[in-house]
Amino acid sequence: MKSREIHLVKRPSGMLDASCFKLVENDVREALNEGEVLIKNLWMSVDPYMRPRMNDVKSYIPPFALNTVLDGGAVGVVIASRNPKYPVGTGVESMNGWREYFVGDGKGLGIRNFANAKPEAYLGLLGMPGLTAYIGTKVLGKAQPGDRVYVSAAAGAVGSAACQIAKAIGCTVVGSAGSSAKIDWLMREAGVDAAFNYRDEPDYQTALQRLCPQGIDLYFDNVGGLALEAALAVMNRHGRILCCGSIDDYNKTGAEQRGVKNLFHMISKGLTMTGFIVFDYMDDYHKPFAADMGRWLAEGKLRAHETVYEGIEKAPEALIGLFTGANMGKMLVKLGELD
Repeated sequence: MKSREIHLVKRPSGMLDASCFKLVENDVREALNEGEVLIKNLWMSVDPYMRPRMNDVKSYIPPFALNTVLDGGAVGVVIASRNPKYPVGTGVESMNGWREYFVGDGKGLGIRNFANAKPEAYLGLLGMPGLTAYIGTKVLGKAQPGDRVYVSAAAGAVGSAACQIAKAIGCTVVGSAGSSAKIDWLMREAGVDAAFNYRDEPDYQTALQRLCPQGIDLYFDNVGGLALEAALAVMNRHGRILCCGSIDDYNKTGAEQRGVKNLFHMISKGLTMTGFIVFDYMDDYHKPFAADMGRWLAEGKLRAHETVYEGIEKAPEALIGLFTGANMGKMLVKLGELD
């Protein structure tokens, strides 16, 4: 059996481009050993954290190796099995994306019920982006009814989930994004109380002060840079900042990474700033996350939006698109059909 996959062939310097990737066709072994399964990937997740992994630097997760298949979140279906835990037809989630098929021994596979939700939902609201938003908003951010919450990159997968979770809790929510279409979706579908297009605003801080006249109690930061700097100036005393990402810096090097100039607000306002990695919380909070998200979905308080590229060969374009504003909601690559 042939399977196509994406390899990283060089490390990017600055903005990511297509020359960093190569489409490779390999044979996939169909003669399984005891305990093994053959999986057909159906959907592949495309996430901002993949860009820093392309740098050869020590971090919370190992960098991608060169000239070998990349990995990332995916959902698929077992099409051959010698493992009784995963019979043929079982839906699974794994970190073995960026390829069409793979053989595994069952380790790292999560069983997912595609009768309860469409497969791709487990890569969005019901998957890592949703859990990331839940941890940052409810668990670490301790959002309470009446809190004033600001979310940057609010139309992305994590940001849109954070906005809607905060609304479900009873917060007043303001979001920022980079296009009028995204602002329209945030207001009309995601139900935020106010939103602004940062590309149209001459001054980030002025926009926040206009839309958050009572200040910010909780800031869910996906961006860093100017967004964080502006939020610091508008935070209320004893406010909380949850640092989830720093997308403003992912494609910058050296002096281009400007840093934050007004951290003294941390002292004068008694703020707390917490950085977090969702992988540290998966085991402890997956059950309450599933219960809360299921209830909010049933109540109509959560809506997903997806940007879909078709075919494994489109995966590099989809990843690059995350940093050029091409996505609204969750960025996905469709790899195959559920037969």
